[in-house]
Amino acid sequence: MSAPALPRPLNPTLVAGLAIVGLFALAALAAPLIAPADPIYQDAAARLQAPSLAHPFGTDNFGRDILSRIIYGARVDLQMAVIGVFFPLVIGTVIGALAGFFGGLVDAVLMRLIDIILAFPFLVLMLSIIAILGPGLSSFYIAMALVGWVSYARLIRAQILVLKNADYAVAAVSLGFSRSRVLFRHLLPNSVAGSLVFCMSDAVLVLLSGAAISYLGLGVQPPTAEWGIMVAEGQAFLSQAWWITLFPGLSIVFLAFGFSMIGDALGEIMGVHE
Repeated sequence: MSAPALPRPLNPTLVAGLAIVGLFALAALAAPLIAPADPIYQDAAARLQAPSLAHPFGTDNFGRDILSRIIYGARVDLQMAVIGVFFPLVIGTVIGALAGFFGGLVDAVLMRLIDIILAFPFLVLMLSIIAILGPGLSSFYIAMALVGWVSYARLIRAQILVLKNADYAVAAVSLGFSRSRVLFRHLLPNSVAGSLVFCMSDAVLVLLSGAAISYLGLGVQPPTAEWGIMVAEGQAFLSQAWWITLFPGLSIVFLAFGFSMIGDALGEIMGVHE
């Protein structure tokens, strides 16, 4: 009698990444309960105070509690990372699947559209779209949806081109299944692994892009707590109040690191190499 199979050990990189992202997500959800102060309340008497028991991360030039602003800022930055990845993922998956499956003129037109978008630097194109639409989160999401789908489309198209000639796909066509059924029920579910891994790494790019856009004044607008804005507001006080910039900067780094670790671990588990 063979011994029962031992449970597969958890990937430590995945656990660590989920723990980091989960910690930020939990803090964002529980912000009203755990934040020590109102993130937009200004106290002129407490401006530029160094980290202390009363203000663990110090206060900014308006007397606002940095820890509270970081906790509430996690809501905005996590939202940017998730929504900023979701729409490009969906749009790119659909476009890539159609291009790879139908080929011919459809593939040629969609690939030339991708070439046009890739001809422009990513951040420059983002800034141009946001400048036209006006600053704000909605403009950021629209810009990400218009620009960020390209990588997903190329990944899905490459997978569909291979899988549509696989035996099971040819058999499905021979049995008279409709094109939409073959594409969306047989090919697409087997081709999204690479995109799911890539979206974790893309979340890092979206997070950094969102912070950069806010830093430049085109993203989230003051007095909303957002890490990129906090870094921008603290740059004028680096010599006398380093904590204003340090703690939101570290928050960006740690959250990006968490998403990156999840992506690396999923790549190992699924056998996908980015």
